[in-house]
Amino acid sequence: MQIEIFKQTTRQYFETALLMHETIASHVGLSGTDHKYLGYLIENGEMTAGELAKLSGLTTGAITGVIDRLEKNKLVKRKFLQSDRRKVIIVPNLEKANQLFSPIFKKLQKETEQLITSFSSRELEVVHRYFESAIGIMDKMSKNLKEWNDI
Repeated sequence: MQIEIFKQTTRQYFETALLMHETIASHVGLSGTDHKYLGYLIENGEMTAGELAKLSGLTTGAITGVIDRLEKNKLVKRKFLQSDRRKVIIVPNLEKANQLFSPIFKKLQKETEQLITSFSSRELEVVHRYFESAIGIMDKMSKNLKEWNDI
């Protein structure tokens, strides 16, 4: 019985996180997908559209649409390399992203920090182990499905 309750709570956590990020994105005029891939750019720094496609798992065509929408919102810009004009680097506009998202995430981070500090070290170790293991399972599933689709 406890396992089923835990599985249900985990599912609800992931669904709520997804809904929250969709709502945050909508609040600033983006889709959840655009918000997610802007996050990849902010976290990893400037990169080519191909690198972003590989990182995200989206096709280069789908990534081009994401980049177009982010550029329209002035959240990224395309930078052409002088050495090879065919190669385009996507550069995140950190200042604009911070303007949009900082007020939202400051409150979320504060409340999350309060929650985390309410746990003992041992409890945090268990929660951390669960999330690390769950990430591993999901990564493995994604890789297996990608390989299966490549057959």
